[in-house]
Amino acid sequence: MKPSEHGVRAIGVLKLPTDSLKPNPHNPRLLFDREDMSVLRESIRRVNILVPLVVYKESSSGSYVILDGQRRWMCAKEVGIKKVPVNEVREPTLVQNIVTMFQIHKLRKDWELMPTALKMELLIRELKEKNEKRLAELTGLDVAVVTRCRKLLSYNKRYQDMMLEPNPEDRVKADFFIELYPVRTDRVVNKFQWFRKDKFTDQMLAKQEAKGIKAVTDFRIVKQYINNAVEVGKVQVISDRLKEFAEKPELTPDHLNIESAKVAAEARKVVAAADKLYSQVNSIKVEDFYGQEEMWNRLDSLSKLIRTKLRELGRREDE
Repeated sequence: MKPSEHGVRAIGVLKLPTDSLKPNPHNPRLLFDREDMSVLRESIRRVNILVPLVVYKESSSGSYVILDGQRRWMCAKEVGIKKVPVNEVREPTLVQNIVTMFQIHKLRKDWELMPTALKMELLIRELKEKNEKRLAELTGLDVAVVTRCRKLLSYNKRYQDMMLEPNPEDRVKADFFIELYPVRTDRVVNKFQWFRKDKFTDQMLAKQEAKGIKAVTDFRIVKQYINNAVEVGKVQVISDRLKEFAEKPELTPDHLNIESAKVAAEARKVVAAADKLYSQVNSIKVEDFYGQEEMWNRLDSLSKLIRTKLRELGRREDE
């Protein structure tokens, strides 16, 4: 099915009573914060609506449903405008409706992602389409956004409702759950006897409230500490520490830092960097780089530093 097959056809432009319109239930943007609409509301108060809304007539009810322009319509109602200009199109199918809404309402930075995820879930169900690249083509979203939506859909309704809270001050940002996802779904962590996904999620929400998690990106640090520990076989140690970390809201991610695991991780980075540099230096043709004094000076300094470190290692081994 090509994206063009999901298009809707125009009928014409007319004016309709503001109160006769209703919002589209498939709008991927369900949350409209009043403060963000203040500039648009003031503009409509002064000069009315300049760009017509896009609507269709619903065959089941006879009502006009908004495809494009819900923010303009909401502002018009608030400032008391009785009629609004609309561009009527033919009633779309369910799939056409969802796809058109995605393509008209390109995701902006101020959008909350959970409503978008819910509409994508409906599209996945209707089309039986799970391929993220194909979903991105249909919706006009980046593949990365589709991936983030799929992660949000892995949470149960209780957590989804936290992201749909109408009051912005009480709403939990989608980024919290997206950043938590790699920890919550970690293969090793899920084998810990004490670990339960939803309980752990609740504990992380409490930890954020207690400032044990200062930024959602702290979950990346948590994941790295887990990976480091697993790499050196400290699975039981990291299990115990992660359990303590979850149970005590005030503990920060540094509680998960196992020094030997951290050193091993750093050593792996040095080995990777050394392998890369070895390959680069080995490929150098001296005659081609004869005049590159800065490069040769840096390599000489590096060589001296490495010899110094190796001598230190030798002395420790002799002790």
